[in-house]
Amino acid sequence: MFELKVKTHFAAAHKLAMVGEKCENLHGHNWDVEVYVAGEQLNEAGVLVDFGVIKGFVRKIMKELDHKYLNELDAFADVQPSSEQIAIYIANRLKPSLKGFHPPVRVSRVSAWESANACATYILPAE
Repeated sequence: MFELKVKTHFAAAHKLAMVGEKCENLHGHNWDVEVYVAGEQLNEAGVLVDFGVIKGFVRKIMKELDHKYLNELDAFADVQPSSEQIAIYIANRLKPSLKGFHPPVRVSRVSAWESANACATYILPAE
């Protein structure tokens, strides 16, 4: 098994109901995001997948979130835009972009850091 990681970031505002007084107020974070892609085999070039390709896919997703009020996005209409839900959103948006790679690759986990010492990681089940 091989796994690679790309790191990126975005800035956005949100508020979270019923998690404590402080977080119920409108506030923002500069999120750091780590996206992990995994696969069983390397391709003919001897790599799992080109880092630049994954970075390009992830960059498009970050543009959807960057400098937005997350509570107003359709993606968070039915769930709170918590770090956990942001990690799930990023993973689910990335999955379709990875179809068709040979050998196959998949999103293995996504971490959304809302501060230097607070992170939520979504670990996807092996497919």
